[in-house]
Amino acid sequence: MSKPSQDATLNVVARAPFNKYYEGPAKSVSAANGVGKFDVLPGHANFFSVLVPGEVIIETGTDVINFMINNGVISVKGPEVMLFVNM
Repeated sequence: MSKPSQDATLNVVARAPFNKYYEGPAKSVSAANGVGKFDVLPGHANFFSVLVPGEVIIETGTDVINFMINNGVISVKGPEVMLFVNM
């Protein structure tokens, strides 16, 4: 696997049933699952995980969006990162 360029970004959608936390490009997404805290960066392997209560941090390159969750799931497929939380 080749290393992503410095300019590579993720396409992030972070939603709850009645709230959109963020939708747009990002440099990283940080959250936690049953194993512990993790970061998703451009070029990350595809995966799906159940999220545990805690803070989600999305770094856009110009801003930091952070919010607390009670539960959720994350899906990473290529540059697409989908978070569905507080269900």
